[in-house]
Amino acid sequence: MTLENDQRLPPQGHDMSTLSHDVGGQPSGDGSGAVFKSESSTSATYSKRHPKSPKDTMSDCDEAWSILSRLKAGETLVVNSRRRNGLVLFKPFHAEFAGPGAAVGGQLDVDCCRVIPVGNLSLLEPESYDDCQRAFKIRRQWIKLTQQFTDQPKPLQRAQMILNQFEAYFDAETIANIPDEAFARLVGVLPHTIRGARRRPGQVAVKMKT
Repeated sequence: MTLENDQRLPPQGHDMSTLSHDVGGQPSGDGSGAVFKSESSTSATYSKRHPKSPKDTMSDCDEAWSILSRLKAGETLVVNSRRRNGLVLFKPFHAEFAGPGAAVGGQLDVDCCRVIPVGNLSLLEPESYDDCQRAFKIRRQWIKLTQQFTDQPKPLQRAQMILNQFEAYFDAETIANIPDEAFARLVGVLPHTIRGARRRPGQVAVKMKT
């Protein structure tokens, strides 16, 4: 999948892949052309590997802790819209996924208790108030996409839907590095339901309602 457009607000009527496609432009290693400043100097970039060595795991923990500290301090950052990346944010009783173009931090995430970087995470600092507001609108779109899955009555169906959307956008190694608990909190199911869904073929893609 390529990210081709340079639109800033994702229209409704899309799944995870097309939502990201509409948010950002061409992916680039340095994020050039983005409307945000250069990557944040502290713990801005992640590279997921599988399997992980103990050193890799320790490094990821340090980076995640650094991001969490900044979010709890009320700092606002934006997930790079030109990369296939994101951040799972654990709240006291649920989790949220912030994909490309979405804002994280501010008053919205001061109650965040854990974060999990997804993909080659790059966090940027918004350059202006308008950029910040735009990023929070994009965050709302990502929340609405996940809400569609939680609206399904059957837990296994919710698990299959969230896994299918992530698998359609991220590679297998990235998915393997996301714990069952993270997916479970995103759609309100138990971790063992996610484990069962990981083994089931034929998941069905879902598009955002208009």
